[in-house]
Amino acid sequence: MFDHLPNPVLIETRAAIRRFVENELLPIERELNLGAEDPWPREVLRKVWRRSSELGLYAACLPVELGGKGLNIAEQCALKADLAASGAVLAPHVLGDLGGPPRVGNMLKYATPDQLARYFQPVIRGEKSTCFALTEPHSGSDAQSIRTSAVSDGDDLIVNGQKHYISGAPFADFAIVMCVTDATTTPPSITAVLVDLDLPGVTVSTEYVPMSGQHIDGDIRFDNVRVPRANIFGGEGQGFRLGMSRINVNRLLHCPSMLGLAMRAYQASVEYAGMRRQFGGPIARFQAIQHMLADMAAALWACESMIAQTAMLADAGADLRMKAAACKLFVSERCFEVADKAVQIHGNVGVTRGHPVEQTWRKLRMFRIFTGTSEIQRNTIARAILDPGTA
Repeated sequence: MFDHLPNPVLIETRAAIRRFVENELLPIERELNLGAEDPWPREVLRKVWRRSSELGLYAACLPVELGGKGLNIAEQCALKADLAASGAVLAPHVLGDLGGPPRVGNMLKYATPDQLARYFQPVIRGEKSTCFALTEPHSGSDAQSIRTSAVSDGDDLIVNGQKHYISGAPFADFAIVMCVTDATTTPPSITAVLVDLDLPGVTVSTEYVPMSGQHIDGDIRFDNVRVPRANIFGGEGQGFRLGMSRINVNRLLHCPSMLGLAMRAYQASVEYAGMRRQFGGPIARFQAIQHMLADMAAALWACESMIAQTAMLADAGADLRMKAAACKLFVSERCFEVADKAVQIHGNVGVTRGHPVEQTWRKLRMFRIFTGTSEIQRNTIARAILDPGTA
């Protein structure tokens, strides 16, 4: 995948990631008997973050001046697809997708020097993890209806409320929390606040597990949590703008992860079709199987091409709102269909709980919800079609 990208830095980084996965991550997983649906021990995650940082991989997607490799968005897509296709349980932590540099990279320009030193540089070095806390139990995709509040009290803010289904929360050290700071305006004034998750009044709960079986999400409750006003991130009342500034690229960067997962399911299906024998020969000789594999290959090629084109536009500074939504919509639905065909080809093995193909099917089903449902993406695309000035 993405073999057309010629950058020598990218080529070496891809090779280094493969070595790290094969020589270090997979042995750790075997030693700990760590499966795809087991909780990740925090000390193991910190070890992975620090080791990835030592190898120059953890912050690879950041600009050179921030300790990264200056890779563009198309090149970042190649790394993310490789990691998703690797099958390693700990793969998301090589680049810090769930709490590291990718979570904060495009927002660092809003940080004060003090915030950069206390919060974000430790994230870049793999010493701390963060999460982006926007969603609430009642709000879902309606980001402007949040109720978590931050009320001024002298030099402090008092934060109250609850965030729901926050990725990376179970192992985060601090959260970028979207809070209402003025409810009298329409829409309410929303401000981003940096909140340490070990403060009195903060509770992180992981009482639910998504259908993927992964322990990566949690709720965060704030009960009269006192935070310095210096922790306002990006300016008071600028939280919604800050949050939206990351969402288009974030939607695009989910797509290579889906592609990598679907590619692994496709490759497993090709191998299984050649190995599985029925009625005196491999099932690959049946036209029904051949047609499914052909549809899978065509869908994957379309997805890779669409991601590459959208990433090229992003690197050129184009307006991504419609294109990122279309890419996320198309890739999430086509990759799920690839996984669904993989289950069909594998038969009873494919519907066995815990089999890699079955697990991939569940993961890819969730991506049709993440970062805005397919219906939200269609709304964005429709606005661009019907009223180009608003989308």
